[in-house]
Amino acid sequence: MTQEAQHTLAIAHRAFQHFQQGLATGDWQPFLAEVTEDFSFWFPMGPYHGLNEGKERAAEFFHYVSTTFEQGLTLTLDRVTSNDTTVVFEFRDEGLMLGQAYKNRVAVSFDVRGDKICAYREYFGSDGKSY
Repeated sequence: MTQEAQHTLAIAHRAFQHFQQGLATGDWQPFLAEVTEDFSFWFPMGPYHGLNEGKERAAEFFHYVSTTFEQGLTLTLDRVTSNDTTVVFEFRDEGLMLGQAYKNRVAVSFDVRGDKICAYREYFGSDGKSY
């Protein structure tokens, strides 16, 4: 692994720990401190579907996540894949979504620039009921 890839992995792991904490507690400030001002994120559905730009928009999104999962989510990390600029975390999460049992498989991709996360993409598929 190159030195650049090691740096990228270390930055992404630190941010992911704050991301996991945000999912569990609703406190997103530590994660948001890890992102650039021009941070962009892509989300697959709902009111934030598609590409979203800016740290302020990200703060709104993560607040929305916390209101959807008021009691937080428990996360189990399954796999991490990385290169010189991007780290992908695959995990399972579960909890209550608007009071209903929720289980999901998720992959999130963090792009690293310098010592910050500059982009985030999320992909998921339900581990719960088939609809």
